[in-house]
Amino acid sequence: MLRIVHPLAGVIALLTISTFWLSTALSELFATPATIVAVKSAIPWGLLLLIPAMAAVGGSGFVLSKGRREGLVGAKLKRMPFIAANGLLVLAPAALLLAAKAQAGEFDAIFYGVQALELAAGAVNIVLLGLSMRDGMKLTQCRRRTSEAATSRRRTTPASVR
Repeated sequence: MLRIVHPLAGVIALLTISTFWLSTALSELFATPATIVAVKSAIPWGLLLLIPAMAAVGGSGFVLSKGRREGLVGAKLKRMPFIAANGLLVLAPAALLLAAKAQAGEFDAIFYGVQALELAAGAVNIVLLGLSMRDGMKLTQCRRRTSEAATSRRRTTPASVR
C-alpha cells in the first residue's frame, strides 16, 4: 500500500506546488489585479490538499526507507526536512499573507517582496521534489531489475541445482 501512497502523494504535492507557482507567475505577468486577487485567494485553499500530501510523502518515505540512510534513499531523506521547513516556514505563511494583502488591494513593496520570496522558495521546492521523484524512479527501476533477474535465474537454473 505504501508503494502506491508514496509516489501518488509525491505527484500530488509536486503538481500542487507547480500549479501554485505557475498560476502566480502567469497572473503577475499577464493578468489583471482581479485575477491576481483570485489566484492569491485560491492558493491557501490548495494548502488543504498540499499539506496532507506532503505529510503522506514524508511519512511513507520514512517507513519505506526501512532505516537505510545511504545512496539514493539517503539523498531523498536529507531533502525532506528542507522541503518541509521551506513549505511550513516560508511558503504557507507567505501564501496566507499574500492572500490577505491581495484581498485588501495592498499591492505594495511588501506584497511584491514576499511574492518574490514565495516564487524563489516555491522553485526550490519544485526542484527538490523533482530530484526526489527522479531518485525514487531510479530506486523502483533497480528493484524491478533485481527481482526480474532473480526470477530469470530461478527459471533458467535446473531444478537439481536449486
